Amino acid sequence: MAETFALTSHEALVARFAGKVEFTSHFAPRPSIAHVVLDFDGTLSLIREGWPEVMLPMFEELLPRVDGEAPRAVRAMLLDDIMTLNGRQTIYQMMKFAERVAERGGEALDPLQYKHEYLRRLERRIQTRIDQLANGSAESGEFLLHGALALLDGMLARGWRLYLASGTDEPFVKREAELLGLTRYFGDQIYGALDNYENFSKKQVIERILTKHNVDGGSLLVVGDGYVEIENGRDAGALTLAVASDEANNGEGRFDPWKRERLLGVGADIVVPDYQDAAVLLDIIEGK
Repeated sequence: MAETFALTSHEALVARFAGKVEFTSHFAPRPSIAHVVLDFDGTLSLIREGWPEVMLPMFEELLPRVDGEAPRAVRAMLLDDIMTLNGRQTIYQMMKFAERVAERGGEALDPLQYKHEYLRRLERRIQTRIDQLANGSAESGEFLLHGALALLDGMLARGWRLYLASGTDEPFVKREAELLGLTRYFGDQIYGALDNYENFSKKQVIERILTKHNVDGGSLLVVGDGYVEIENGRDAGALTLAVASDEANNGEGRFDPWKRERLLGVGADIVVPDYQDAAVLLDIIEGK
């Protein structure tokens, strides 16, 4: 039996799930959905699982110290900065860090320099995973959120058009989508961060879809584990599926409590920890 967080009006829906799920009071089925925007890291891919464990120590290392400041408080402040901006392009986390450096009297680098150093450190951390996928010593399923392929297959079977939009740099997103066998679901509809960050955002991707196909948010589903895409989807009138994934314990069906609270706070319609119940989930979204 699923762990039930839903309101009484949704108890019957929750009872159809084997795993955890939460329907918020404003959820209603969307039989008109034709387009789906999905985030990448933490939503589909786990190749970059643990990325905060790279960014946070880098920030701690480079942040000027203030006399009498408790290291634990500094760490908490930086982690909150990092996770609050999760889902946006990486450059925004670097811009916020540059502000922190400056407000402490330090000489901040260009945020792009911080970003390139972070990516260098992260690449070193994930290189073994990349190599294992490239040489076939690891299966793609080891680095996909539980049930991800069932979710994507179910979406394609319904005739929905899929778009991948990530805050990770576009060349890396395309590389890792290919390694995971995901390119076939998205074709050329894969978008990621650019050094010229003003030329890309998830909001822009959503707006282009609605304009190009002359549809409103009622035809759109947005799926992600970051508050940015959920907030952008909500603002566009889309149905929002939030993925409070516990990336370090993939397949165990646990919510990440911080993600869950944050995603509910920005208006998610549905919250799941993974896609164990992909078929049921998609049926309910359609109103079946």
